[in-house]
Amino acid sequence: MSSDPDPKESASSPGRIACVLLPRFNMMGLVSLLEPARIANYLSTAPLYRHDFHAVHPGEVTASNGMTLTCGPLPEKLTRDDLVIVAGSWGAEHYADAALISWLRRQARMGIRLCAVEMAPYVFARAGLLAGRQATTHWSYLAGFQEKFPDVLAAEQLFTIDGKIMTCAGSSSATDLMLHLIRADHGAGLVGEISDNIMHHPVRPANAPQRKTLGRGTESLPPGVAAAIDLIEANISEPLAVPDIARQVGISQRQLERQFNQAMGCSVVQFGLLLRLQHARVLLISTDLGVREISAASGFNSLSHFAYAFRKCFGRRPSEYRQAWPEQEDAPTWPGTLSKYLDTFQVNRRMRT
Repeated sequence: MSSDPDPKESASSPGRIACVLLPRFNMMGLVSLLEPARIANYLSTAPLYRHDFHAVHPGEVTASNGMTLTCGPLPEKLTRDDLVIVAGSWGAEHYADAALISWLRRQARMGIRLCAVEMAPYVFARAGLLAGRQATTHWSYLAGFQEKFPDVLAAEQLFTIDGKIMTCAGSSSATDLMLHLIRADHGAGLVGEISDNIMHHPVRPANAPQRKTLGRGTESLPPGVAAAIDLIEANISEPLAVPDIARQVGISQRQLERQFNQAMGCSVVQFGLLLRLQHARVLLISTDLGVREISAASGFNSLSHFAYAFRKCFGRRPSEYRQAWPEQEDAPTWPGTLSKYLDTFQVNRRMRT
């Protein structure tokens, strides 16, 4: 006999989800959180969840896709059964509204459950809510997050739960987080039915990785290549030589290079350079580190080599790139996809042969 609580019997009043929206929040992340709760209500005879929208400055808040939601002021009265979702995306890495930070600290002292989505963990960290805790943010900003808040145990995974404080990488990972919370409230049976309704299988655990392909199709990478990439990413500031990578992966250097070229379309060295440049790009836009410091943190022995490689890859000098992001641009843009850069390596290689 299943021990799961029956959602038709266990809900006396709907659980409240208070959504605090920051300017340019990600609509996909927000909807991914709210849809499982909506389906839970649909499958139950009595509503299990309700939600409302709030902002530091009440009124319409515009998402990163241009859609707007009307928000009330920050809620004054919450209970320990309520869940506060703070949703932030572009610009949240610099968002430091004193009223919101004070409000978050007050809710944390009261034992309210707080969840930061996508880039909102930056705000939680500024409020001192993440010190000594494991936390995550979207993988593309994780390097900058680690540099800016060294007292946070940053982890590239879908979501984290540390007591009453949660962080979530956003986008579809928000669905996994909400299904996890619904399971805790109402059992695995209901979560299974919700997953069937939204065709979300499997439900991923908190520590599942955010990325799988790194710009190479939709299939998982070969184990040797994936292990090599993990080593490259773990040693950005002090790059490993290819023989050292091969030895730690447990295959010959020749075999590693062959597998890497087949899977990624470039050499191990070329891929490592690209990851280091992407790392530097994130540090430029999300930290106050100087260009020379960023060069060293990204594994470059000289500032001139870093500046040359950066400009060749992204078409701008590091200082120009930092100045243009994001206040002087209507919308931030990723400077070309990883797959595009990898394809460029292949084209250049064919031209040389």
